Amino acid sequence: MALGAVGVLIFSFTLPATKAAVPVFGGWVVGIGRAVVAGLLSALVLRWDRTPLPSREDLRRLAVVAGGVVVGFPLFTAVALQYVPATRGAVVVGLLPGATAVVATLRHGERPSVRFWLAAGGGLVTVSIFTVMTGAGGRPEPADALLGLAVVAAAVGYAEGASLGTRIGGRQTISWALVMALPVTLPVTAVAFLSRGGVAVLADAGIGAVAGLVYVSVFSMFLGFFAWYAGLGRGGVARVSQIQLLQPVLTLGWAALLLDETVPPTAVVAAVLVTGFVVAARRAPVRRAGADLHSQAL
Repeated sequence: MALGAVGVLIFSFTLPATKAAVPVFGGWVVGIGRAVVAGLLSALVLRWDRTPLPSREDLRRLAVVAGGVVVGFPLFTAVALQYVPATRGAVVVGLLPGATAVVATLRHGERPSVRFWLAAGGGLVTVSIFTVMTGAGGRPEPADALLGLAVVAAAVGYAEGASLGTRIGGRQTISWALVMALPVTLPVTAVAFLSRGGVAVLADAGIGAVAGLVYVSVFSMFLGFFAWYAGLGRGGVARVSQIQLLQPVLTLGWAALLLDETVPPTAVVAAVLVTGFVVAARRAPVRRAGADLHSQAL
């Protein structure tokens, strides 16, 4: 749980950092380019550790991880944040813990209790109501569809990466996924960067935009996954993933402090409610695959 909390703390800065970088660098550079920087760092880590090559089966599963958390989630959120504030994206992404628990149940045999699903469902309903209430004219916005796709992509990548990480290690899982994605992420980033003006865009970029791009590349896309996958693998995907319900609370605060965005009262209410639901989910029993007994909260 502590490892998962460290990962969530790192991830909680992702949307504000993305929002700061997107106006200057564009959604494609921020969404895909972060994976290039992280991929090059990963290559160095794998080389330093002399990590053996993954098996053919592991390569297939790593491709799923790469599609979900290396390409899908970063790209969809970066494009969406060109049209909606980070505060809105933060609460919509609050759907992610429930989605991750569903994937863990369907794909990896975890069996959460009814009490767990009630808590996770409460968080889902809270986030859904907030999304509708804060949309333009009280309706969901087109960017919400992109945020929804981001949630699905990340849920699949989290669950698959956590399962694979129990065998080859969380650090190796995200590192190999990032390196495998380089043949796609590198040329896409190069084209997107040139279309934004190339090196000239760096001369016009303020420190906030550059810092945002560096953060999502080094921390959100790389270091954060070391702790996150380790926590999911050790504590169970369904249970530990519910810590991420706290991410909207943290992100709302960072968006207000760093971006001067206004936090609506409904967002505060939603954040408080999902905090209660994550505590309830933490205390609910979850039967993990291969376990004979329910995993009980302390």
